Amino acid sequence: MTRVKRGVVTRRKHKKLLGLAKGYEMSRSSRLSVAKETVLHAGEYAFAGRRKRKGDFRRTWIVRINAALRGMDMTYSSFIALMKKKNIGLDRKILSALAQKEQIFKNVVDAVKKQK
Repeated sequence: MTRVKRGVVTRRKHKKLLGLAKGYEMSRSSRLSVAKETVLHAGEYAFAGRRKRKGDFRRTWIVRINAALRGMDMTYSSFIALMKKKNIGLDRKILSALAQKEQIFKNVVDAVKKQK
């Protein structure tokens, strides 16, 4: 019976893995077993980081909105409460973009305050 020699397939898998580990320090980029573990952990961190980024953006938007509102003698929490009470459906991303354009944002804030 003939036997299957897997040298080509194994070499390809090893090269792919070491390519993913390129740039890592010490034996993490050259030893196969260590590189395999490191690449797996890196993938987990990347996955978690993609989720974390969304919260980071939200935090940035809130800081921008709050900074713009402080100049108009209002706080972020009271502004959001008024918006919910008046059923104004602008999300934080849009409000943050408007806050960078002062005059437009001022009109929005005045509209929310007026409806008290």
